[in-house]
Amino acid sequence: MVAPPVLFSGHLDFRMRLVLATLSGRAIKIDRIRSDDMEPGLKDYEVSFLRLLEAITNGSVIEISYTGTTVVYRPGLIVNGTITHNCPLSRAVGYFLEPILLLAPFGKAALNLTLQGVTSNGIDLGVDTIRTALFPIYNKFGIMRQELRVIKRGAPPLGGGEVNVFLPHVVLQPTTLHAAVKSPAVSKIRGVAYSTRVSPASVNRIIDAARGVLRITGCETFIYSDVARGEESGKSPGFGVSLVAESRSGWCYTAESVGGAGETPEDVGERAARALLHEVSLGGMVCRSQVKSLIILMVIGKEDVGKVLLGKDVIDEGLVRLLRDVKTMWGTEVRIKEQESLEEEDEQAEEPEEYVVSIKGVGFVNASKKIA
Repeated sequence: MVAPPVLFSGHLDFRMRLVLATLSGRAIKIDRIRSDDMEPGLKDYEVSFLRLLEAITNGSVIEISYTGTTVVYRPGLIVNGTITHNCPLSRAVGYFLEPILLLAPFGKAALNLTLQGVTSNGIDLGVDTIRTALFPIYNKFGIMRQELRVIKRGAPPLGGGEVNVFLPHVVLQPTTLHAAVKSPAVSKIRGVAYSTRVSPASVNRIIDAARGVLRITGCETFIYSDVARGEESGKSPGFGVSLVAESRSGWCYTAESVGGAGETPEDVGERAARALLHEVSLGGMVCRSQVKSLIILMVIGKEDVGKVLLGKDVIDEGLVRLLRDVKTMWGTEVRIKEQESLEEEDEQAEEPEEYVVSIKGVGFVNASKKIA
């Protein structure tokens, strides 16, 4: 007897719910997708993600209602392979790549994925941020050797970018994480400032503005310049910057900024630098752009209790929704406890409010690799 699908409602967390369903092997039904909007149902980028999910799996069944307001997804096995996917211009390639990174390590073979479209748009994670901030998180769980190459940069609205991602490391399950210690001290700041179809001087102006704000940290700061030319510059003019503050222990915080209409390179550089300082000030081991991937990897780990330190403001409404979905799919709960000061002198200094998040892994095992 086939079990009925797990029911969710609304369009929020659409990608992560599909990821949880694929990893757990349980069918889900998502209804009332923008049912009260003027344009109800799935957006073009959500349909595109479903197609990509179908491409990297074998045996998945996707049913979409006539109005597009209800989706039933019955997951198959993750097989990966060599795939080229054309992303709609309404979202950046990071919208598609972020959830795929959670699935690829648990497939039957390596994933060689080429995504075409907008490489950075200021809404979704940019390709540089994924490479410098998300890949180190996966390394903490024993998932290594990720490669991301920007073949062409594509700025909104016309895109024209192309990114190749090679994920050769297939594992049975993530290792257990124990990172409930004091927040890491930032030792250096790195970044990439880029431009497409604008004056190369824009990149230098972004770098100078960002370095001016970051000078107060006293950390070694090096921001690379990437001026795309010719066919590598996509179809639209644009510029932006991705920054990452790294610690000696391998943890990092990240922020990025993309130039909008009427903005100067200085505006972009200063906004990204201030956003990075804000992420560092929140405390914890990770920033807000990394925390969902981190939690899911902890949940599907071995049947052992993993711990991580998170800043108070990192535990936001979106993370709480994810934790509720995790409980719905696996029945596992998360314990959140306020971090106590490790030293007396810490009480005198102004420290960010931090919490120890404890999660017992569900003992997930890569079904594709087990069958192979």
